Amino acid sequence: MKRGADLVVPIKRLDRAKSRLRGAVPDDQHAELVLALLLDTVTAAISADGVRRVLVVCEDERVPAALLGTGVECVDERGLPGLNAALAFGAESLRTPASTVGALQADLPALRSADLSAAIAEAAGRRAYCADRPGTGTTLLLAAPGEPLNPRFGPGSSDAHTATGAVRVGAGLPSLRCDVDTERDLGAAAELGLGVATGKFTRSFDLRCTITP
Repeated sequence: MKRGADLVVPIKRLDRAKSRLRGAVPDDQHAELVLALLLDTVTAAISADGVRRVLVVCEDERVPAALLGTGVECVDERGLPGLNAALAFGAESLRTPASTVGALQADLPALRSADLSAAIAEAAGRRAYCADRPGTGTTLLLAAPGEPLNPRFGPGSSDAHTATGAVRVGAGLPSLRCDVDTERDLGAAAELGLGVATGKFTRSFDLRCTITP
């Protein structure tokens, strides 16, 4: 087994996830768009140097089936009280005395493996995080080797993670910072270059993925 960080990727039930993206595609296709975002994220993550394992924590039977053959692990765990609880659950299931565990958001359809590798290398074994494009949220959190993840995702998570001693990394890594909450965010990701699953999906609906200046 290769050395590197073990990453947890949380995803809600597909019909409830990404509520601010609802309306970008017909309502009966919303879950498929959310799944495409996830697939491009984890496909890039599992291929990154510096990543050993990727574990998706979900609450939807459609997710494990979609991940078959990707090399990504998946656990369907119902009833966890929110994002941070799901991350802590996944991280503890992966953590060993010397391992590095981390959290990666599930909505990074433009993610490049090289950007994720660069952020892990920049962290250099320290507790670290990568902020989103506005700089207030978090797309990646890494614990120090052997330490618990201690996630603080939610509004203002960038400052919250700084307060836990995490150093900020990845300022110049746009694909790692480009999470997608809105159709405008999807446009920003399209400017960087969408992954296969999301790109195919957006083309099928002729989405106007453009950034408003």
